[in-house]
Amino acid sequence: MEAFSAPEQLWAGSLVFVRVASIVMLLPGLGEQAIPPRIRLSFALLLSMAMTPVVAGSLPGIPATVGGMGAWVLREAIVGLLIGSIIRTMMAALSVAGEIVSLQTTLSFAQTANPLQAQPGSTIASFLGLVGVTLVFATGLHQMFIGAIVQSYELFAPARRLLVEDAGALAVQTMGRAFAVGVQLSAPVMVFALVFNVATGLVGRVMPQFQIFFAATPLNVLLGLSVFALSLGTVGLVWLTQYSDLVAIFARGA
Repeated sequence: MEAFSAPEQLWAGSLVFVRVASIVMLLPGLGEQAIPPRIRLSFALLLSMAMTPVVAGSLPGIPATVGGMGAWVLREAIVGLLIGSIIRTMMAALSVAGEIVSLQTTLSFAQTANPLQAQPGSTIASFLGLVGVTLVFATGLHQMFIGAIVQSYELFAPARRLLVEDAGALAVQTMGRAFAVGVQLSAPVMVFALVFNVATGLVGRVMPQFQIFFAATPLNVLLGLSVFALSLGTVGLVWLTQYSDLVAIFARGA
């Protein structure tokens, strides 16, 4: 703690903590609602203490007024929330894929408690969310999060003007990309559902007296989940590739 005994050092550590805490509170896995806020803030504090000597050269000095200090704290909080939100946006691709698969397999009414978000959601979407977080930690992608936080002081240096336009454009592009990736991940089940519905429609037209609904519903669920299970490996690989490319934008400054 001797490294933070001087007012200038304490001010630098506080600024780093504001940005790091804002990012950590939104990161996948680390920033889930199931993790107590004290745990997240404690991790952010430890990470801030380790990062402060590395990025101290790019931080401003102590402002002369309280208003100036508040402005710097607000700026760092906005930067942290912006980066954390963009990094987390790609997780929405798994939610979109899960909701589409649930609709196509007539399981959208099956709601369960999402252990990550501490709120109800479709069972398949909650399952894909858990798969995504597991892949992040199993492949070591979470280590790139720390690189992204450090590199953010190059992309959003306190001495430079805040690139609101570029960050907003990236956020919009990431949201559109997440939706497109979610549709792509659910494509196998969507193709199956299209073929299956056409086939059941033809059977219903050829044999009007046959109760096709009672026979088709369980087959739709069974075959749809089978197709989803067979494509789960490819779904995880495609999503992980897209997500690592997004994190690399911040981690490498690309």
